[in-house]
Amino acid sequence: MYEQVSHSLLNRILDELKPDLQHRDLRHFYTRLGANFYAIYTLFYHLYGQREDFKAQIVNLVEVMATRYVQRHAKLRHLDEERETDHNWFLSQEWVGMALYADGFAGNLEGVRSKLPYLQELGVNMLHVMPVLVCPEGASDGGYAVSDFRNVDPRVGSLDDINKLAMATHKRSMLLTLDMVVNHTSDEHEWVQRARSGEQKYQDYFYIFDNRDVPDMFEESMPEIFPETSPGNFTWDEAMQKWVMTVFNSYQWDLNYSNPAVFIEMIDNILFWANQGGDIIRLDAVAFLWKKIGTNCQNLRESHLILQMMKDCCQVTAPGVLFIAEAIVAPVEIIKYFGEDAVIAKECEIAYNATYMALLWDAVATKDTQLLRKGIQHLPTKLDRATWLNYVRCHDDIGLGFDDSAIIAAGYQPIAHRRFLVDFFTGQYEGSDARGQPFGVNLKTGDARISGSLASLVGLEVALEEGDEKAIDRSVKLILLMHSMICSFGGIPLLYYGDEIGMLNDCQFFEDESKAGDNRWMHRPTIDWERAELRHKHGTPEQRIFDGLKKMIDVRKGITAFADFNNRELTDVGNPHLFVFWRTNPMLPNGSVLVVANFDDSPQYMELSALGNRGMFGYGNLHDLYSGESPRLFKDQLVVPPYHFYWLTDQRPDVGFDR
Repeated sequence: MYEQVSHSLLNRILDELKPDLQHRDLRHFYTRLGANFYAIYTLFYHLYGQREDFKAQIVNLVEVMATRYVQRHAKLRHLDEERETDHNWFLSQEWVGMALYADGFAGNLEGVRSKLPYLQELGVNMLHVMPVLVCPEGASDGGYAVSDFRNVDPRVGSLDDINKLAMATHKRSMLLTLDMVVNHTSDEHEWVQRARSGEQKYQDYFYIFDNRDVPDMFEESMPEIFPETSPGNFTWDEAMQKWVMTVFNSYQWDLNYSNPAVFIEMIDNILFWANQGGDIIRLDAVAFLWKKIGTNCQNLRESHLILQMMKDCCQVTAPGVLFIAEAIVAPVEIIKYFGEDAVIAKECEIAYNATYMALLWDAVATKDTQLLRKGIQHLPTKLDRATWLNYVRCHDDIGLGFDDSAIIAAGYQPIAHRRFLVDFFTGQYEGSDARGQPFGVNLKTGDARISGSLASLVGLEVALEEGDEKAIDRSVKLILLMHSMICSFGGIPLLYYGDEIGMLNDCQFFEDESKAGDNRWMHRPTIDWERAELRHKHGTPEQRIFDGLKKMIDVRKGITAFADFNNRELTDVGNPHLFVFWRTNPMLPNGSVLVVANFDDSPQYMELSALGNRGMFGYGNLHDLYSGESPRLFKDQLVVPPYHFYWLTDQRPDVGFDR
């Protein structure tokens, strides 16, 4: 958009660029900067326009973008241009991700690179390496307490190892996702050390107060994130004799984005990692970026403005790079991180579908899908050029953050139902064979979350201990059922390392003093590669899970109806144990797929007549794309075995699909 004031300023900024930048070939940069500058200027002015150094700061911002553009490798610029042409490339059903810790998965980054054939064997083509930046040896928060934003932790490798990994993934047509922690730093970061030494410039990078007056006002409305291990939101710093905002942990200092220098530093860091070959940058804790007294300091409008500006700046320098919003918040809030009042994503193209994850676990515990359906209905429609990351487990705990109104609509009482879920998955409920542990217990409110590996939460650990073949079979089916739901729902399925071979809770973390107080480490395993070899031994749980997922991923990639174009429609078939929805191919009117899942331990049925006259389904001409077989029918009834799923079409397998 052309607007005289902003573009007059842009002309002056370009005239004042450093001489070494003015003599570079910046044609594409100038084109993109011109297209995005009005938005950047407007947002920057809204947040920082009253400051005396406004112009100097925005000049600095443009110089950062230009410098990172000049430094961007020609191959990455070529990728940018390809993705600008095919701007919906990431909505394809062909993408399947896996998140992993480099050290837990393969020892280090070099080990991860050596295991890329293993990921390809499974069908994974989007690799998310959990944070690898320099962090303290003890107080690291699983790598999210960063003490150097520009270097790799030597315990897992080097910057050169990241570059080699990026080149290796690109050669294999795989995407590389890297973490950027944008809300806070470790208290060992250089900025913190310089703030402690008395440098006002760096004290202004954080929220620092001489006494408790302002912190106490914040505390009146701010919740506690880790009430067990880090109560409150402020920490007294002995070196400065001041209070510091530390929302997550006492050793993580929150960055002050009301200071434009902080924003510029962090966009520079984001572009730095984009230039190392990151195709996708995962922005951690984005809901907390702006702090305001009298609010809960989450999901504030200014946080969204910061993300919009980050996206605009990235579109100028590295437009082929996507953002993931790590915002585990209520459905009505999470949808905003794609960008509001926009046809395309103006903040982050991808967001975690934490609500769907939690609802799937509810269906496992209750064997009932009513809350799952109600919860999905409460999830607002996403933007066209945006997509979900759908997952079953991750490095974090399972939060029960679905909407209270959905719980009530499903016939439950919110507090009692959440307490039941915690009891069920921690094995306290009679008849439960789950082996999870409560996490983040808040004694004031009674709230709690759940830690544990997928296999242990669905009963595989107990089944193996007891040698119960039926229970083992049930657990394997549940693992495949849950993954079938993330592979078919709409978005990018994100597997978690170890789940593909049924890794159990890893309780070795108790032996590490720095980890023993955080039971989330029980589901951050070290892969046993001898056990992984059992995936080749017929009949083992490892083989059944790995091969089941491998087949599922392969079939998914050929079903064009599974691409994410808001082409999903829930269907109530009158059976509370079944979760049923349609996926349609907008390019092929007859290319519909009916997804049917049974969360009960008994066979269930649905009346085909409940589907109406949609295609030929009413006549029972059905084919399951996953198994390649026709499902069991009795008259007008489709029979669904226990913990079973179907991906059904009424067409020949080669019509409307890629395979």
